[in-house]
Amino acid sequence: MVKSILVANRGEIACRVFRTAQAMGIATVAVYSEADAEAPHVRMADTAVPIGPAPARESYLVGEKIIEAALAAGAGAVHPGYGFLSENAEFAQGVMDAGLTWIGPPPAAIRAMGLKDAAKSLMAAAGVPVTPGYLGEDQSLTRLQAEADAIGYPVLIKAVAGGGGKGMRKVERGEDFAAALTACQREAAAAFGDQRVLLETYVARPRHIEVQVFGDAHGNVVHLYERDCSLQRRHQKVIEEAPAPGMSAAARAAVTEAAVKAAQAVGYVGAGTVEFIADASEGLRPDRIWFMEMNTRLQVEHPVTEAVTGLDLVEWQIRIARGEPLPLRQEEIALTGHAIEARLYAETPAGGFLPSIGTLEHFRLPHGLVRVDTGVEEGGEVSPFYDPMIAKLIAHAPTREGASDLLAQAASEVEVWPVKTNAGFLARCLDHPDFIAGEVDTGFIEARLEALAPAPPPSAHALASAAMALVLDEDERAPEPWTHLTGFRLNAPPAGALKLYLDGQALDAPLASDDLPGDVLLTDTGEIVVFDAGEAFTLAPRPPLRDAAHGAGGDGAIRAPMPGKVVAVAVSLGDKVQRGQPLLTLEAMKMEHALTAPFDGEVDALAVTTGDQVSEGAVLARLTAG
Repeated sequence: MVKSILVANRGEIACRVFRTAQAMGIATVAVYSEADAEAPHVRMADTAVPIGPAPARESYLVGEKIIEAALAAGAGAVHPGYGFLSENAEFAQGVMDAGLTWIGPPPAAIRAMGLKDAAKSLMAAAGVPVTPGYLGEDQSLTRLQAEADAIGYPVLIKAVAGGGGKGMRKVERGEDFAAALTACQREAAAAFGDQRVLLETYVARPRHIEVQVFGDAHGNVVHLYERDCSLQRRHQKVIEEAPAPGMSAAARAAVTEAAVKAAQAVGYVGAGTVEFIADASEGLRPDRIWFMEMNTRLQVEHPVTEAVTGLDLVEWQIRIARGEPLPLRQEEIALTGHAIEARLYAETPAGGFLPSIGTLEHFRLPHGLVRVDTGVEEGGEVSPFYDPMIAKLIAHAPTREGASDLLAQAASEVEVWPVKTNAGFLARCLDHPDFIAGEVDTGFIEARLEALAPAPPPSAHALASAAMALVLDEDERAPEPWTHLTGFRLNAPPAGALKLYLDGQALDAPLASDDLPGDVLLTDTGEIVVFDAGEAFTLAPRPPLRDAAHGAGGDGAIRAPMPGKVVAVAVSLGDKVQRGQPLLTLEAMKMEHALTAPFDGEVDALAVTTGDQVSEGAVLARLTAG
């Protein structure tokens, strides 16, 4: 009997597992780094144990520290969450060797599915359809280039030990292959300690379909239907749903049968996800869906499966780890309604989706409207050390249209400041006619990026809220006789509106009094922050002092957009460069970010080398025009 569980993870992941454990009457143990000492998951647990400095490689990724913490706290079991060490076979074995219950699949199953090339070979032998490609041991550039040429372009390079889009590149032309391979190998080595890659034919209109499976120690395996995770950016999932739109009964039978076969082939126990790539050029056809990989853990997107099945998947994990049989037979698992999940990230869509860090001075999520899974709170910090996802929003309704409408409304009601988020971007994705029509594939976001990423101007209602908030604030502070001149401003046009400035651009903000001002923030600098359709607009009551042409980057300085590590320097002092040419690559928050030349010119200063840690705003290089 498991009486106490340590969760080897942080944030919303740990909170999610704690909720189920506590509902089952099981005591909980949290681990935390120095950066997370005041985090919600630490307070939520019955016991909390510190495990080291902020960087994950010195805390959450050190299995020995976590096992020591479990033993010290008297935990009887370890749940890995999802991410970090959840798919580390050595960690799983270490937990078991320490006499603790491992709430996850057997180490042998993790190893079998951990390397993509070996897993694909195993699946092919088990009768599971796999995508054509190269899985060989010869990792030389000559051999890989030759295999890519033979497969035909575009071709996909993927890290053998990869996941989450790291170590993955689409290559359009043979002449680009060597550079893409080097980037993939570097990312793979940094993220997984293994730079080996495999090659796959690139599917022209791919859909990412995955199937939730569960196995028990008694030889039983079931599926909990499929999810569609096609809306991605840089191979990172953004919006997921269940069931997959346009999935016929025949296609569902084929993909779920293949998933069960995959789990049975490795003697799978616990929760797992079998991922497939589908060619959607002619809809979802049973003969055009191929095995991609298996994630031997619970997935971030598992709540949509919980919504459409009415099951608690963490409870299933715990019961199976106790040695119990699967709670239900396949025919007892029903599929009801439609669920969609959106990942709320701390990032700036209009700024290339760069992560945003800082204090959550204002943090409002639409609790009650949809399910919200989060591990941060108002006043907390978004740290540069971990993944920038700050919450998940999950909507469930009888129909896909109903779920989409509900989730779009929820995303529109998100209020976060001064940290930037993708809430407005999510709402625009969900409201897009092609998404509503179910016309989704993995290129959906990229193909519509120019329409989806930039925020539209604030609405008249939002501007009116800002104007009235400013007027009311000035009325409170103004001496007699000015307090009676409501709405009076020296820069106000005579038609009952104020001039407000957004990024230096003047906007007419109408004065109104119906249902205003709403939730508006007045900053210490005299600016007004108004929330509208998931966006946070910072409006100034007067024009900027300097022309925008003299802003950041106008002097040719290449600055770090966030704290991070320089992992590649592509230029040397004195090099001639062209606008858009990559100069340096910065690794931050688990992703690589290329910094490019803002204009044609020459590198006249280079302040960093590969391996340097840099702070936000640091000048890394400088260009002169010419």
